[in-house]
Amino acid sequence: MSRYPRALALLLLGLAPLAATAREGGHPQHAAHAEHAGHTLQTGHADHARTADRTGPTGHDAHSGRASGAPPAAEAGHAGHGGPIHDAPMQGCTPAHAAMGHCTPGQSADVDAQAPAGSDPHRGHGAAVAQPPQPDTRCTPRHAAMGHCTQERPARDDAHAGAVTHPHQGDGVREPVPVDACPPEHAAMGHCTPTIAAVPREPIPTLTDADRAAAFPALSHPHMAHGATTWRRLDIDHLEAWDDGDTRGQSWEGKASWGGDIHRAWLRSSGERTGGHLESAQVELRYSRAVARWWDVVGGLRRDWGDAPSRTRLGVGVQGIAPYMFEVSAIAYAGEGGGLAAELEAEYDLRFTNRLVLQPMVEVELNSKDDPRRGIGHGLSEVEAGLRLRYEVTRRFAPYLGVVHERAFGRTADLHAADGEATRETRWIAGIKLWF
Repeated sequence: MSRYPRALALLLLGLAPLAATAREGGHPQHAAHAEHAGHTLQTGHADHARTADRTGPTGHDAHSGRASGAPPAAEAGHAGHGGPIHDAPMQGCTPAHAAMGHCTPGQSADVDAQAPAGSDPHRGHGAAVAQPPQPDTRCTPRHAAMGHCTQERPARDDAHAGAVTHPHQGDGVREPVPVDACPPEHAAMGHCTPTIAAVPREPIPTLTDADRAAAFPALSHPHMAHGATTWRRLDIDHLEAWDDGDTRGQSWEGKASWGGDIHRAWLRSSGERTGGHLESAQVELRYSRAVARWWDVVGGLRRDWGDAPSRTRLGVGVQGIAPYMFEVSAIAYAGEGGGLAAELEAEYDLRFTNRLVLQPMVEVELNSKDDPRRGIGHGLSEVEAGLRLRYEVTRRFAPYLGVVHERAFGRTADLHAADGEATRETRWIAGIKLWF
């Protein structure tokens, strides 16, 4: 009988591995444990076997997501080793890797849940499983500068509300920088924006009629006064010599003035010399007052002498600048010899350049009655027209050349012809114009 028990014991020892395989739920990968002869089966494998018995026909072990029929190739090499078995640490998706397109933040958990059962060679060994490290999703200033992420600004309602982060921080501890502490050099580099403290401003008062009256006081005249300024000036308009082909002569015309912008005194003189003797001369003292823009009212006394008997007359009129810058004068005279006389003058400066100027001029004389002693008839007596081209060496001195034509009309022409004088003549002139 001793032979049969011995054979039975050998049979049981041969069937023991098969029984263990049946208890493990058909996991053929544990058959590979025989390759590691001499190694002690660890508690983790025993727990795994017991867990397989509890799961029953579902074929799932204690680790979620592991199917019982998974391929055994990855786990066979480590079955039966001593010591606890740990899962390999999982590397998180950092912002740097996400910016390079290597992974997507927040995807690791889903990928792990969907991974096949045999992807982890250590899963299912019953050892303590280490949790994967959480990825650092903060955006550092270095990654923000490289365009990998956008750095968030601190909320206004936190402990550091009203502060901004210095642009050079990120390598160490961040410290809030007050908004007002933005130096000009950092603002010039675009690192921060200086803030202007709200300063209460005084509102602008409403403009009243009293304010307008104080700013623009009513003047007693339409001109703008310049205080008590007094002006003095001497103008020699014509100082010239002439030649009409038969005779030669000289003539002059000038004026001096003294006063201000409103009131002014004038002294005027003009005359001619022919053949070495004085043919005619006149001196006039005038007073002028400004009554409108560019216009004055004038009045004064005039004294005439020469070949004709001398006389003194009273003159009243206007002088000024007409539109388009024509200088105009109209004076009426009354006095010795009876009747009334009027003289009209107009001239204009036509500038070719700042220095070259052509000056047309015309003078008209009218009389109300005949005066045979002076060779004057009633009506239109004489007209003189001239052109003078001057070159202003300076504003005070200008030589000129020109031509002047005189003609008598009506009764005056008859009186000139009766005395053997010409009724018209043309003269070439050369002279200077200056003022002081």
